[in-house]
Amino acid sequence: EEAREKVARLVAADAAGVTFTSGATEANVLALHPALEIAGARGHRDRLLVSAIEHVSVLQGARFPADAIDVIPVTASGVVDCEALRLLLGKTERALVSVMLANNETGVIQPIREIAAIVHEAGGLLHVDAVQGPGRIAVNFKALGADLMSLSAHKIGGPKGAGALVRRADLHLAAPVVAAGGQERGLRGGTENVPGIAGFGAAAEAVQQCSAAETPLLHALRERLEAGIRATAREAVIFGAGAERLPNTVFFSAPGMKAETAVIAFDLDGVAVSSGAACSSGKVQPSHVLAAMGVERSLAQGAVRVSLGATSTESDVDQFLAAWKKLSKSLGKERTGLAA
Repeated sequence: EEAREKVARLVAADAAGVTFTSGATEANVLALHPALEIAGARGHRDRLLVSAIEHVSVLQGARFPADAIDVIPVTASGVVDCEALRLLLGKTERALVSVMLANNETGVIQPIREIAAIVHEAGGLLHVDAVQGPGRIAVNFKALGADLMSLSAHKIGGPKGAGALVRRADLHLAAPVVAAGGQERGLRGGTENVPGIAGFGAAAEAVQQCSAAETPLLHALRERLEAGIRATAREAVIFGAGAERLPNTVFFSAPGMKAETAVIAFDLDGVAVSSGAACSSGKVQPSHVLAAMGVERSLAQGAVRVSLGATSTESDVDQFLAAWKKLSKSLGKERTGLAA
């Protein structure tokens, strides 16, 4: 219960509304079910609306039937199209909408308060996957207007295998994923992962104490890094640059760049980055997030994500930029060769 209080404080929620799970994926699945009721108002949710850039556990619709799911498009900056959302909400008065707080690839932060107002005006409920938020930006469950919120322990330095679903006090989850056992007030049966939950609580407490000081430092490092990327290659594209973003995430590409080659090149220079591509059936597919943003496939195939953290320094950024200059130079030679 101490951990429950600490996790609740992390997002300014009530501890009674915190249900511990095995992670954010399970929290998403627990939240996204038609049998979601408001106290005193009977009636299940008849449609699920999800943004096109959600985590796969949300995009697949969790426990909603496939024919009851609609996808909300996003703009070229990766922000949810609120007018499209309004049109989709016009089809029903009992929708459940799921929009992530911030994207794990681009770092783009969604206008959750505005989205919540639109959803509630139409009689809907809003679920927010907030995994990327805590520790990077301030997250206030009530102020955002969320009805449900998913969290993950390991994203804030806690142990893997622990997460939580936060909900409004008057919301009733009538269909637990695991019903037997009665644990977590009947919402998540089975023996609790006590070490994981305790670690989650400790991480939640620790990140609250240090994130306020770290955020401006990370923002300054990100600005330095992005300025260096553009100074070296003016044709480089930083995805979501026109939107509000997390201070720790840079997702970029350049003409002619291949993500797999870039990741290896950076690694050889002692820099760890990740590819924006995912493997599916033996084929490398561009990021579904970039596809939803309308990014050309050739550019999306070169997308690389750089993540900053509490221990990142200016020298780390300089090391990255030195490696980027080498890679950019080789890309320039390749383009020159192709042109010849």
